[in-house]
Amino acid sequence: RALSPQSVSPRMSDGVVVLLVLLNVLFIYTDAFRRDTADRQSRSEGGFCRIFRTQTRGARRDGQNEFRLRVEGDPETYQPGSTYRVSLYASSPSYFRGFTLIALKEGREGVTPDDYAGTFKLIDESDTQFMTNCPPAVTESIPRRRTRIQVFWTAPPSGSGCVTLKASVVQRRIIFFQDEGSLTKRLCEKDPFAMTEKPMQECCACGTAKYRVTFYGNWSEKVHPRDYPRRANHWSALIGASHSRSYVLWEYGGFASEGVKQVAEYGSPVKMEEEIRQKGDDVMTVIKTKAQWPAWQPLNVRSAPSAEFSVDRARHLMSFLTMLGPSPDWNVGLSGEDLCTRDCGWVQRLVKDLVPWDAGTDSGVSYESPNKPSNPQERIRPLTSLDHPQSPFYDLSGGPITPLARVIVERIARKGEQCNTVPDTIDDIVADIAQEEKEEDNTPETCIYSNWSPWSACSSSTCDKGRRMRQRMLKAQLDPSVPCLHTQDFKPCMGPGCSEEEASTCMMSEWISWSPCSASCGMGMRSRERYVKQFPEDGSSCTLPTEETEKCVVNEDCCKLYICCVRWAEWEPCSVSCGVGMRRRERMMKMEASDGSPCRAQLVEAEKCMMPECTTDCMLSEWSAWSECNKSCGKGHMIRSRMVKLEPQFGGMPCPETVQRKKCRIRKCTRGSRASEKRKRQEASDRRRAKPSRESVAEESSACPIRSWSSWTECTKPCSGGIQERVMNVKRKGKSSQPNHCKNKEIRVCNVHPC
Repeated sequence: RALSPQSVSPRMSDGVVVLLVLLNVLFIYTDAFRRDTADRQSRSEGGFCRIFRTQTRGARRDGQNEFRLRVEGDPETYQPGSTYRVSLYASSPSYFRGFTLIALKEGREGVTPDDYAGTFKLIDESDTQFMTNCPPAVTESIPRRRTRIQVFWTAPPSGSGCVTLKASVVQRRIIFFQDEGSLTKRLCEKDPFAMTEKPMQECCACGTAKYRVTFYGNWSEKVHPRDYPRRANHWSALIGASHSRSYVLWEYGGFASEGVKQVAEYGSPVKMEEEIRQKGDDVMTVIKTKAQWPAWQPLNVRSAPSAEFSVDRARHLMSFLTMLGPSPDWNVGLSGEDLCTRDCGWVQRLVKDLVPWDAGTDSGVSYESPNKPSNPQERIRPLTSLDHPQSPFYDLSGGPITPLARVIVERIARKGEQCNTVPDTIDDIVADIAQEEKEEDNTPETCIYSNWSPWSACSSSTCDKGRRMRQRMLKAQLDPSVPCLHTQDFKPCMGPGCSEEEASTCMMSEWISWSPCSASCGMGMRSRERYVKQFPEDGSSCTLPTEETEKCVVNEDCCKLYICCVRWAEWEPCSVSCGVGMRRRERMMKMEASDGSPCRAQLVEAEKCMMPECTTDCMLSEWSAWSECNKSCGKGHMIRSRMVKLEPQFGGMPCPETVQRKKCRIRKCTRGSRASEKRKRQEASDRRRAKPSRESVAEESSACPIRSWSSWTECTKPCSGGIQERVMNVKRKGKSSQPNHCKNKEIRVCNVHPC
């Protein structure tokens, strides 16, 4: 306690007084320093945690496009409570050693726990971990060179507004982070009613598209336990249509028609189908599936209900309804879902989680409420968790209702001429499933193809035999006289759940052998593990177990049998983060021998360990030399190519273009040269019809008397694509001032196999 002047006694000597004053001053400064230190420490922690802890390590730069933060599917909105896969990756040849990933509510700085939105879940704990001084943030577990990390992010509950996912990347002593651009992703909460809004744009797509809609019910006692009806729970027959914008089957805020009422209250599709068929040209296809009793069944018992339908430019919307029973008038469905894209194409795949709707024709509040018609009739609206305390979906916190079903709409074919010239992906080309004979793939070296696309969904939704299809693009045909092979491939398949291989959407590795027993004597534990080779395409997590443990016994009383008793410690982490590595463990002496002699048991053990496969990026050969111009006069083009030496694997960087073309111009064509060009085209056409050898055609040509071709020169490269040439000598009688337009050299590609 500081001394006041009044506390100094007059009897004290001057030396004592001076000493007390100095002690008083020292106390005051010490107390002030302590308070200042506490304040600065509080400010440095930002009140909660500091995210960009690496800012002082080096210069700060804009990441531009070297590094990118991506939410799978590239959504602009998030569904409250849904889980998304988030990736942070570097474009080749860049890499990063460390990173930080956070999710903040829009406009917040991250200084309090309430500033953070949603929760992260680690996929690979050997690569990622939560920050010690900031639990909501994810960072690297071990600083090392990496090109990609992945985590799951579960969106916050309803009412959280917009969310900003931010990343900082450390590359040696340089830190990349930004509030706008490729390291920032902004997502806003999805309006649950936006699904019924009419599209504002006119459809510009060409041709027609064929789709399959599959309905997966999630309404079960396990997911929705409150007052779940154990008897007679079911989904009614699904009924809907593909239709024009001028026809509305049902919509949010509208009144239910008699057909909608009968579906919502009784599960009967008869009246609604009659209303749909009365709309004539406004409807292209009536969509129908069978009812499902009981409401939830595993896919390995019965396949999910599905139906096929078509759309065109005028009728590009899709709507449907199905009732959950028993219920007053509750249903799920889609209204006016647009399958036409802004770039004049057709949607490839659509996934929607469905929440319950009230048709407004019955006033019941529980599953088995007695029939009580709404008088007057109410408008169609979504059910909420605060509607009524007796509602099975009631939640005092007012959170979102867990979806009752999921519908997947997949495009299975496109017909007619398409007007969007730049497809999104290779498998977005015309996909008409037609009968085609399989043939051996002996691809000529003059035909340059893209890689095969992934296999499509099975054409059969049941256990009847169907087909899968994959495609590739013909990028270049270097020799028009040599025909190129097929661009589509097929293989047999069955619907989901009909084979063990398709029982799960997760692709798992084989089990690794059992580990040694954890105890060198007595009772212990041993374990084995496997890893996820491929996650589901919809971004959900795998539920299959990745580790198994069991008890093991070495010797019940080994201390009596051996001089020393030792105990193994836990295995150290694997030496690598991907592929095959090594791990070791040690054991400590538990008891010495009675005579004090040292224990000679093995104290260190090592074994191989297997981690997920390492990503492999695409590797290409060098560009070949440019070919000769394909025209002897006027405008033409030249081609060069490069070969794929190593295909990408396990999420590696895809291959860029392998063929390039550029313009060339030899000289201006004269009348004579045009005639010569025309004559040569006619001769080439005659050769293709007659199919003689090139040498015989050259000898029969009256315009260019020739000798036989010389031998082909040696290939310019031993592998990855080289060039060979051959020439011929032209005989001419007498001198002539006419230019020589005869072809006297040929070039071909050789040694196309990868090095």
